[in-house]
Amino acid sequence: MWLARRRHSSPPILFKPADFIDTVAIFICDGAPTMLDSSRNIVLACALSALAGYADGIGYLYLGGLFVSFMSGNSTRMGVNLADGNLYAAAEALSVIVLFVAGAACGSMIVLGRSRYSQCAVLLAEAALLALAALGHGFGLDRFAITAIVLAMGIENAVFQIAGGSGLGLTYVTGALVKVGQLAAAALTGGARLAWVPNLLLWAALVAGSVVGALAYRWINLAAIWFAAAAALVLGAWVATTVKRH
Repeated sequence: MWLARRRHSSPPILFKPADFIDTVAIFICDGAPTMLDSSRNIVLACALSALAGYADGIGYLYLGGLFVSFMSGNSTRMGVNLADGNLYAAAEALSVIVLFVAGAACGSMIVLGRSRYSQCAVLLAEAALLALAALGHGFGLDRFAITAIVLAMGIENAVFQIAGGSGLGLTYVTGALVKVGQLAAAALTGGARLAWVPNLLLWAALVAGSVVGALAYRWINLAAIWFAAAAALVLGAWVATTVKRH
């Protein structure tokens, strides 16, 4: 009521304090972007990290030591193979890296469309690629299947992309573990006591996913990727319902 009586003499409120708090919640830890600012985002990020771990467990076993979502490991393998003069193995690692980057670019193109359903669109694209991978395996096209899986993993990282191209990495957890250490140190020096927990959950989800992926691969080979496709589809549908509610 007081604001209503003063509306003719006071300047219009262009920015609410709550808006500022919400913005700051997204940018913490020396300005690095984080999207683990709500229970919805934490659940989604952990589910996608588990999905990446699942696919990586499958890909690692099929490719004999290369990863479909962890490009730091592939880069190290490429360097070691170059040092050993194993150019074929180095080229194989490089081809996986290039495919992953292409997938990340495709995911970014979807997000740059600025649709309110961009997260859903990214997840549906990932689900479609994983389904194509499973179909490819069914027709005996295992290399095609791996190609589709790597592209899907690259695309997945756009789910939490924000303005400027940065965001939350979902298929690798080195950064998450660094945040665990940084935020644990902050907690010990008077900062938020549990701020490190979401990043630890990301790591645990990826590890759990890789365990399940390895077991599924040993059970039904690359056909196990059908479960990943179904999971991405379900997550996309769930994300669509949360957008509608908000």
